[in-house]
Formats: sequence, C-alpha cells, structure tokens
Amino acid sequence: MKAKAFDKKFDDDEVDIIDLDLSTAKRPNQAQKWVNVDFPAWMIDSLDKEASRVGVTRQSIIKVWLAERLEEVAANKELQRTSR
Repeated sequence: MKAKAFDKKFDDDEVDIIDLDLSTAKRPNQAQKWVNVDFPAWMIDSLDKEASRVGVTRQSIIKVWLAERLEEVAANKELQRTSR
C-alpha cells in the first residue's frame, strides 16, 4: 500500500488501515524457549522486591536484566573489536 492510500484510510477513520494477516506473523529472534533455573532463596527475595517496586513480575525483571547485560556485553565486544 502506498503512503497516500494509507494516509487517506487513516484520515477517513477506517478501522482496518492495514490489510495484513497477523495470525501468522512472527517476530525475528523472539521465539520463546522454556528454561528452568535454580536461584538461591536470597536472590529470589531480592528479585521479588525489585519486581514489586517496579511493578512487574519476577520473570519480567529477570528478562529485562539479562537482556540489558547481554546488550552491554555485545557492545563491549564491538568496542574491543573496532579499537584494534
């Protein structure tokens, strides 16, 4: 769909702006895989407190922190590679 046609549908308040079948859509690199990880009790308590403070689940806080750390590691590797 061209931008003009999209804009016209939007301006005309059409409900279905985009003709896409999202039932089969997949996000790249976002497939879920279940894992089981054992944590010490003190770590679970700390995770639960932080998750409660932020207003998310324990699983969410773990995912966010792991993603941040993995992105940091990848960025540091990239810096090391380009500084040689």
